[in-house]
Amino acid sequence: MTQARTGPRPLPLHLISAATVWNSSHLASQLSRNGSLAWKPDLAPRARDLEESLKSIAPDSFARALDAEILARGDAMLRGIARYRHHPYRRPNVEPPALWQQGTTRVLDYAPGGGAPLLAVPSLINRGYVLDLTPETSLLRHLARAGLRPLLVDWGAPGAEERRFDLTDYIAGRLEAAAEAAVAHTGHRLALLGYCMGGLLTVALAQRRPDLVASLVLLATPWDFHAEGMAQAKLLGRLVEPLRRGFAALGEVPVDVLQLFFLANDPLTAARKFIALARRPPGDAGEELFVALEDWLNDGVPLALPVAAECLGQWYGENLPGKGRWRVAGRPVIPEEVEAPSLILVPRQDRIVPPLTAAALADHLIAPTRIDPPLGHIGMVVGHTAPETVWAPLTAWLTAHAG
Repeated sequence: MTQARTGPRPLPLHLISAATVWNSSHLASQLSRNGSLAWKPDLAPRARDLEESLKSIAPDSFARALDAEILARGDAMLRGIARYRHHPYRRPNVEPPALWQQGTTRVLDYAPGGGAPLLAVPSLINRGYVLDLTPETSLLRHLARAGLRPLLVDWGAPGAEERRFDLTDYIAGRLEAAAEAAVAHTGHRLALLGYCMGGLLTVALAQRRPDLVASLVLLATPWDFHAEGMAQAKLLGRLVEPLRRGFAALGEVPVDVLQLFFLANDPLTAARKFIALARRPPGDAGEELFVALEDWLNDGVPLALPVAAECLGQWYGENLPGKGRWRVAGRPVIPEEVEAPSLILVPRQDRIVPPLTAAALADHLIAPTRIDPPLGHIGMVVGHTAPETVWAPLTAWLTAHAG
């Protein structure tokens, strides 16, 4: 019997968040009726129409209807979660061979003996196989079929050594060693592909070691952390000391704590996803991909405490990359010093890395090519339109700038 899943993580907070937001509708309706609810300016016209239409409905009748809707949504969310948890899909064991390993970090080779090498660098907190989600939805296997040689950095969960790492250890140490090994093994300089947080690591590496880098691709890479949502970014920066005190003995920030940051960005994300899943017809064509992606989201890894403090404090809190003051191994990371040709993809519907945050990097690199696909942060690599809007132009650019 296939074991049921335990996600979405952290489940109690997803349920509490949804219930809290939905039940706040009762208070909002009372404030609306007495004229003390402050609407956002862009919602004001629709709000006036809504308030006018509700005047003819008795408050008790509206409250009962609201309770019924809250119960229906809660029931649908729970049914969707149960459907996900018991789905028969399991990720196939299709992991490619490792070309190199040091500590918990490996480089996986998607086309041994293939063409020009590309080193894909994912975030440190999400597993890199989102770039190889399923055999049918795999950017890396697509690139291999196009004649390139994709190499994926698999960071793994921090071990005893990695729990002491800061970003300099990961970039000037582990990532640089992985790139050196890839160049030595393939005999060619690398195309670097950085996704999200991994993009900042690749910018620093491209500046440090131009001898290893033929080209640079950045997917949804944040740079100016205060370009959008400055208040939220600064709030994250103030969490550094509480995290240091709370997890000093552990040496890492657990996965469920990291998930809280994404939950805070949109408390109803899980509710919307699983209600939609509950409403899918049996055997829906997109259900298996939904399950595969949800499995990946729940399969994160802890983050070394020094790295977490550096990312939250220096990136989000102080915006050091955007100010040109972020340092790796004592040297400021200056994108203007990157010599390799570059391609930047800024997804227009990104809610994790706001578009202006990522677009700022295009102002600092030397004559980058820029693409703004009409997709989200994850949809740009696994969405149903990603092959046409992202994979195809990315493949063409990489082929033209092969090492």
